[in-house]
Amino acid sequence: MDELKEKLTKFYNKFNENKRLDTRHGQVEFLTSMKYIHQYLKDGDQIVDIGAGPGRYSLALKAEGYDVTAVELTRPNIGMLRAKDNEIKIVEANATDLSMFEDDRFDVAILFGPMYHLYKKEDRIKALSEAKRICKRTLFVTYIMNEYAIIEYAFKGGNYLLVKDKIDEDFRINDPDGLFIQSRIEEIDELNVICGLKLLKRFASDGPTDYMRSYINAMDEETFEAYLSFHQKTCERKELLGASSHIVDILQK
Repeated sequence: MDELKEKLTKFYNKFNENKRLDTRHGQVEFLTSMKYIHQYLKDGDQIVDIGAGPGRYSLALKAEGYDVTAVELTRPNIGMLRAKDNEIKIVEANATDLSMFEDDRFDVAILFGPMYHLYKKEDRIKALSEAKRICKRTLFVTYIMNEYAIIEYAFKGGNYLLVKDKIDEDFRINDPDGLFIQSRIEEIDELNVICGLKLLKRFASDGPTDYMRSYINAMDEETFEAYLSFHQKTCERKELLGASSHIVDILQK
């Protein structure tokens, strides 16, 4: 895990996640995820944001009056969190070991980062199991999808010849040294079964948005609002889920 922390720290020293989510195409992911989170929140809920990054979700939910604890592994992101709100509760920890929290400590757990970076299946199981242990009710878990990565970075990006050695015969990305880990629906379903979590709902947080960044960023306000409405009305459709760049599972203990 020290190696992972080093990789993530190096990445987030250069990459600004807040800036990505503030772009118009990034707003689709943020606004859609927040819409679903609000459907499952209750007044007075205590929320843990595991892998909080620079705190886009933690800070927004805290500003709404919820009791939020942000769990983050890297110092660059922790620094950005504290710079925006010095009073927010932050715990420096890895998602696979949340032993500092007692069972059922929180009402809702958000994991919008850990499953991007945990390559080993056993680490993913640990992260889900730890989130389940400390959460009373509802979990939100995000994954990056394999087919999106193949389309966007191997073919659309014109990099196939550079990355083909990291793609198996079934076009599954296999890159143990990569920072971002891609998933398929059946793999996610297996994790949920192993961890004893019930799937309540699954949605694409951004759907086709990431394929269309330049077009969406250039939209006028009325067209963007129409696109956002289209996305939010279709983001649970099964035929679209696997090709989304991100999906979110809403899970129950």
